[in-house]
Amino acid sequence: MVPHLVTALKGPLLDLEKKILDATPAIERWFRLEWQEHTPPFYCSVDLRNAGFKLAPVDTNLFPGGFNNLAPEVLPLAVQAAMAAIEKICPDAKNLLLIPERHTRNTFYLQNLARLSTIMRHAGLNVRLGSLSDDITEPTTIELPDGQHVVIEPLERSPRRLGLKNFDPCSILLNNDLSAGIPPILEGLHEQYLLPPLHAGWAVRRKSQHFSAYDDIVKKFAKMIDVDPWMLNPYFAKCEGIDFDERVGEEKLADTVDAVLKKINKKYREYGISEKPFVVIKADAGTYGMGVMMVHDAAEIKNLNRRERTKMSVVKEGLEVHDVIVQEGVYTFERINEAVAEPVVYMIDRYVVGGFYRVHTGRGTDENLNAPGMHFVPLAFEHTALPDVHAKPGAAPPNRFYMYGVVARLALLAASVELERTDPDPETY
Repeated sequence: MVPHLVTALKGPLLDLEKKILDATPAIERWFRLEWQEHTPPFYCSVDLRNAGFKLAPVDTNLFPGGFNNLAPEVLPLAVQAAMAAIEKICPDAKNLLLIPERHTRNTFYLQNLARLSTIMRHAGLNVRLGSLSDDITEPTTIELPDGQHVVIEPLERSPRRLGLKNFDPCSILLNNDLSAGIPPILEGLHEQYLLPPLHAGWAVRRKSQHFSAYDDIVKKFAKMIDVDPWMLNPYFAKCEGIDFDERVGEEKLADTVDAVLKKINKKYREYGISEKPFVVIKADAGTYGMGVMMVHDAAEIKNLNRRERTKMSVVKEGLEVHDVIVQEGVYTFERINEAVAEPVVYMIDRYVVGGFYRVHTGRGTDENLNAPGMHFVPLAFEHTALPDVHAKPGAAPPNRFYMYGVVARLALLAASVELERTDPDPETY
């Protein structure tokens, strides 16, 4: 299933596709050398937007929760990638403790845990689930609609190790993004591998730091293949000290929005793009599509109504928003059955293992698709993973998928650089 582009690929992206395909050997070698210098996060998903005139990541998630949305055919890829990752970290690993989000009753999320457990079991690990939730006081079995079930157990902590009753893991895989802060039970675990490390969680992590690292990576990459880095990179600026409820920092935010819109406008004029520029204002920490707002004009900031201000002021786990990132809005001109779609690419270690299209029938090309009412269509990576250099530019699905994979891996590399820069104790990890 490959969405059609509403508009044919515009000139700049056709040129970009051709340059990426022509440079495939150089690109793969470049990644290979970069991975000798940097360690990829254990897993990662990247939201991309394809505007026809640019292809860019708009979000990078280090605790991906949608493994159940991947096509079953890509599971062998995921298993192989997990094996490679585990071999590097702890070759003799036997037991893996998987720590999920606290909201254990979301069926889709539980199916994600079941799929993740399956991948890790096939990679040669005994997998059990331990919850941070105080509500889980004994092993709790939850039945899933597809006939599977998951068992979630209470965690047990000794002075130096974390596990479950009669289960001592070598590695702990977090599928909880720590929006509520770092629980004391996870601190001081120097004998076990914590994947990803604690500073990858939203208690520490900031989107502005990620996109700053991405900015550096993409400049190097774009120079190598001789393209304008803007083709792959959304402009952004950070704005601190905002209080949406009390209307504090409105002026500063409006000025930041105006500055970013002017930069985008200049690029649109340079490439003869007729679309209206817009920006996305997001909480600098947090996920789930919460605390997100699209703005086409700085004047809109001063005209926010009470409901809009309330929506922007708090994100997941009741976290208050005071710092935001103002990011260039990237249109999505991909559609499935006339519904707007955007690709999400999944990686384990440094390998692309699959992905899906996030589709929303009620949203427009310049809106956030990560919202109630979305659905998912698996990407057919397993059938069309190898690019076809002889195909007409813009015509071959494999070439589009290869480009998705390249840009997603640039974001993955940026995440690894970001984690190096923010590591509170480089010797520990």
